[in-house]
Amino acid sequence: MAQQLKGFPAPAKLNLFLHVTGRRADGYHLLQSVFRFVDHGDTVWLGVRKDGLIRRLEEIPGVPEENDLTLRAARLLKDATACSLGADIRLEKRLPMGGGLGGGSSDAATVLLALNRLWDLGLSRQRLQELALQLGADVPVFVFGESAFAEGVGELLAPIALQPAWYVVLIPPVQVATAEIFAAPELTRNTSPIKIADFLSGAGGNDLQPVVEMRYPEVARHLAWLGKFGDARMTGSGACVFLAVRDEAKALAILQELPLDMQGFIARGLDRHPLFEFAG
Repeated sequence: MAQQLKGFPAPAKLNLFLHVTGRRADGYHLLQSVFRFVDHGDTVWLGVRKDGLIRRLEEIPGVPEENDLTLRAARLLKDATACSLGADIRLEKRLPMGGGLGGGSSDAATVLLALNRLWDLGLSRQRLQELALQLGADVPVFVFGESAFAEGVGELLAPIALQPAWYVVLIPPVQVATAEIFAAPELTRNTSPIKIADFLSGAGGNDLQPVVEMRYPEVARHLAWLGKFGDARMTGSGACVFLAVRDEAKALAILQELPLDMQGFIARGLDRHPLFEFAG
C-alpha cells in the first residue's frame, strides 16, 4: 500500500547569536538571532501511501505519537490541502533532544518540504512557512531554507550572506528545558536590538548562555574546554556548544583533542537547506 521509503535530510541549525530584546503581552519573548544550517542532522524516511493513512513505522524513545512533530507536520499538510494521499514515516535520529540544534523542528520542516514534492502539492514557500509556524517557532526557518537573520519570536526572517565556515559542536550529556530557561528570573530580556551589519562586524552573544551555565554545570564545562580554542558559544537554549573555525583540518584537529568523557562532531556550514528547491 506504500511506496518504498526514501530518505530526506533534516539538517541541524546553529544560532550564531541569540539576543532577547523584549517580551510581548502574551508572554512570548522577542528575539534576534542568526540561523545557520550545517551538514549534519537527522534523516526522515518517507513513503507515499495511497490509502491516506499517516503512520509512524518505529517508536521514538521519549516521544509519544501525539508529540511527534513529523506526524503532526504530515497531518497538518494533509488537512490543509485535503490531499487524499498518506505517508509512512521513519525517523533516523542523530541530533540530541534538548540540544539546541533544532532537531525536532528540522524533522517537521523536512516532512513539509518532502511531502510537498512527493504529494505533488506545489505549495509556495510562504504557505509552507505559515503551516510551519503552527508547529513551533523554529520550524519556519528550516522551510525558509537559507541562512537567516531572525526577529520577532523567530518568525520574521531575512536572508543573510555568511562566510564559509566549519564548526566544532560538542554535545553535553544533559537535556536543557527551553521553557525553564526562558522563565528564569535572571534572564536578560532587554538587550538592545542590533542590525545585520552589527552582527557581521562581530557583535552578538547568547543571552541564554549565562543562565544555562549556572544551572547546567556540564554545559559550562564543555564551553570552558572549547573556549580554549576560540570564541565558543551555546546554540539556542543549549545544551550544545560550538566553535566556528576556518577549515575542516582545524576542526578535525580540535576534535582529536576532545577528552574521552566528551562527545562532539564537526560540520560544514550550509548556505541553503538541502531541500530548498522542494518549495515553490
